[in-house]
This record gives sequence, C-alpha cells and structure tokens, in this order.
Amino acid sequence: MSHYNLALLGFGNVGRALARLLQRKEAELQSRYDITFRVTGIATGRHGAAVNPAGLDYIHAASLAEAGESLAALSKTPISSNSEFLRACAADVMFENTPVNHATGQPAIDHLHLALELGMHAITANKGPVVHAYRELSEFAKTRHKRFYFESTVMDGAPIFSLFRSSLPAAQLLGFRGILNSTTNLILGRMESGESFEDAVKYAQSVGLAETDPAADVDGWDASIKVAALINVLMEIPLTPQQVDRTGIRGITQEMVADAKAQGKRWKLVCSAERVGVLATGRVAPEPVPASSTLYSVEGSSSIVEFYTDTLSSLSIVEGNPGPDTTAYGLLADFINAVR
Repeated sequence: MSHYNLALLGFGNVGRALARLLQRKEAELQSRYDITFRVTGIATGRHGAAVNPAGLDYIHAASLAEAGESLAALSKTPISSNSEFLRACAADVMFENTPVNHATGQPAIDHLHLALELGMHAITANKGPVVHAYRELSEFAKTRHKRFYFESTVMDGAPIFSLFRSSLPAAQLLGFRGILNSTTNLILGRMESGESFEDAVKYAQSVGLAETDPAADVDGWDASIKVAALINVLMEIPLTPQQVDRTGIRGITQEMVADAKAQGKRWKLVCSAERVGVLATGRVAPEPVPASSTLYSVEGSSSIVEFYTDTLSSLSIVEGNPGPDTTAYGLLADFINAVR
C-alpha cells in the first residue's frame, strides 16, 4: 500500500470538485490501486490557506470556501504566501489550479517548479504553464524523478495527452482540427435558435460557462492557448498563443447564422494546426462547416478534436458537455498515472 500527502493550490470550482471526487473514489483507489492519501494543504485565492501534516477535513474546507469563510481556522501553521504553503504542507503530490495567465503562464510556472523542487509530482489544469514552460518543467521533473502532468488543460478529462504518451507509440502528429472552446460553441448554437449574440453570451454567463468579461472565450484566446498547448506537447514544437492566427466570434451576425443554416451549414469556432517541416502553424477562426464535417453535429458545450497522424489518417475524440467534475477527473487520472 502506498500513501500520499496531497496539496491543493487553488480551490475554486475545479479544486472543490476534485476534493469531492477524491472522497467518492477513496475506497476504489485503495482497493484497485493500493493508494491511500490525505490532504495536508489547501490554499485559496480569497479564503486563505490551511496546512495540517496530520490531514485536513477537505470536504469541510470545500463547504467553508463555498460559504465565503476563511480556511485559516483549519490550519496548524499560519501561511502568508503560496511558496510558504508549498514548503509547509509536506506533500507528495501538488494539484495546481490557480487562474490561467495567457500571456506568461505565471505565477503557476513558479508554483509547479517549486513543487517539483520540493519532491512533489506536479499536476495542473492550468494551460499557461503548458504553453510557456512545457519543456522546462518536463525536463526538470525528470531530473527530480517526478511527473509533470496536465491532462485537464485541453478538453477537461478527455484522455488526449495520455493517449499520445501511452497508447500511440511512434505516431507522429501531422495536424488536427476541432472545437476546443465550449462557450463559443454554446453561443453559436443558441444564435441558430434565434437568440442575439448578446443574449447568447448572457445565457452562457448565467450557467457559469462564460466569465463576467467573456473576452477570453469570444475573442478566441482560450481556444488559441489550447491550440498552442497541443502543438507544444504533441508536436514538440514551441508555439505561444500569440503566434496562433486568431479570430473570435464577435463578427458573426444573426444574418450570417441564418444564411449558413439555409445552406445546410453551421458556424463553429474551428481550431486547427498543421506541421510544416520542423515548424507548425496554428489557427482559430469561425467557419461555416457542412453537414459532412465531424464538427457539424457537436452541439451545446461539447468539444471535439480530430487528429491526423502518419500512422492513423484520422482519430477523433468527442467530449459531451464537460464541467468542473470532468476537469477534476482529469486531475485524478493524472494523480493515479503519476504515482503508479
């Protein structure tokens, strides 16, 4: 039986979903994988941090955070910074789920680097470190005999990175095409039903898919960083989100949606990439896709990516209506794969 101390840095919707998934899967982890664990540290952006090497009541901590209350009362040690938190929690595995920084990937990169330096496996749902420091963090993890995993950064819990890492040996990725942003797919679908762009955005905000400022989604930044992440990892070619040719969906009008529908087509924010020698190009742009396309029938907040390799001409993965629970599953899967 192997025992692990866990630290959760970032305790928003995804972090709390992970806590509840860990509780639900605790007996299964022990019986199927000989894994036992305790949560020794939780740090939040708004509700303080708690560290207890003997273990925290992490479900109570989730309730406190949801009620807007501080976690400090649960702590055996006063914590004033994230670096102090990581040094104090004596963890074997750190889950990093702080907000994404599209421009630099910081401070998440520093969090992950410090966790690896302290001897922890580093697992994240944060896309920033993957596009801005994938090679650096991966190589450093190897020197520490630890894992840097990030399955939840693209398509939540769908096994994309682990698929290529484990199940597709000697397959070279030549390109891909897909729908990687759930919010814009929902917005465009509601516009097909007659809603204005503004009302469709408001609906996406009301169900928690779009932020108060929806720019990251509707202007294509979230999709661009996912394209960059796939290129960095699966093609092993450095590319930043700023280098992705990006056009959002603000220019799509109700008339354009109606015209496409009359032609048997649907507007989608299409993400694509192509290997060109030792380089790669990435693109995010709205397109009217025909009914013959695999992207056509992907509705609501679902996602799809179709890979083209030198060994398999086409391989598609579809994820239906993801949420914090599916993102949490990707983190759990990374934990199991890291320690096995």
